[in-house]
Amino acid sequence: MTRAGRRNGQPLPVSGGADEARRRPKRRRLRKIILAAVSGGIIVATFAYFLPTIADYGAVWGVVKTLTWEQIGALIGATVLNLATFAPPWMITLPGLSFLRAMQMTQASTALSIVVPGGVAVGAAGSIGMLRAWGFRAAEIARAVTLTSLWNQFMNLLFPIVAVFLLTIHGDQTAALATAAFIGAAVLGIVVTAFTLVLVSNRLAHDLGDVIARLTNWALRRIRRGPVAWGGESFSRFRRDAADFLERRWHLLTLAALAGSLTVFAVLLVSLRVMGVTASQVSLVEAFAAWSLVRIIASIPITPGGFGVVELGLTGTLVGFGGHNAPVVAAVLVYRFLTVVPTLVLGLVAAFTWRRGQRRPEPVELTVNG
Repeated sequence: MTRAGRRNGQPLPVSGGADEARRRPKRRRLRKIILAAVSGGIIVATFAYFLPTIADYGAVWGVVKTLTWEQIGALIGATVLNLATFAPPWMITLPGLSFLRAMQMTQASTALSIVVPGGVAVGAAGSIGMLRAWGFRAAEIARAVTLTSLWNQFMNLLFPIVAVFLLTIHGDQTAALATAAFIGAAVLGIVVTAFTLVLVSNRLAHDLGDVIARLTNWALRRIRRGPVAWGGESFSRFRRDAADFLERRWHLLTLAALAGSLTVFAVLLVSLRVMGVTASQVSLVEAFAAWSLVRIIASIPITPGGFGVVELGLTGTLVGFGGHNAPVVAAVLVYRFLTVVPTLVLGLVAAFTWRRGQRRPEPVELTVNG
């Protein structure tokens, strides 16, 4: 024994494991610092260099100042409509959840995912905490979180496919969008197939869950994370809980998810039109294509809330389709303001006030008899 040596005839403890354990937190912190620096660099570069290169902010403000009260009203109306669509998917997946509470929960979780380190995970934890306080069971919450997330991702993957089809009909197409559509179609096919297998058979659900858990753990080991706490039994429980529910409500959930996504696009379209980006510059189909492409890109957690990535991606694509520089930049910035700031304000208010006036959690499972 060469490295450890011996003491009183006994092997000396090897300190390599302890050293490795001490180094791991340092590496995690370093990784977080590097990711934060890259994220901040992208945001600063976008707003301080790239967007001003496309259009001077003075010219952009000049476009914004031309808005009439009717146009401002149209923007407010589109924003309110978008906000109103946050609640229905959760009301459908969690029967008994009121519109007001669904709005409080969705706005708070979205705001937390934007401003708090940890992003989506923190927002999801906030949602779960609020729902548990309101008396919903863990199984009900897990079903709602899973189904709303899945349907949202279904829409994100479906839109680029639809956009490429529409652009092809109109004799126009982009390589980036075609690539995104191809990837989206492949991923959507895999996800839908796996989801169908889960619902078809309890045995298939269990086996598929075990396979996915092993693959996930293998990937997590590559980045020194994991393992996951779920597996085949989790998929079986989800199937038992979700199969009957989806049989009765899948169409309502699909309509609600579709409305939620398309009202976001409506805010962009209204912003383009009131800022002077006409249909002859960027058509309805081209605007939809640009928006669907950027949604795919923004789903990758490069920066918090997609800041910088969304603005630059949308601006570049819309200008590439034929939009004039200053009106396009103005429209994109207004669109981002209207889809982020109202939710951020309402969400932070909800996060700090949702317990006010709450007497007690609503009983769901247990009844205490005196």
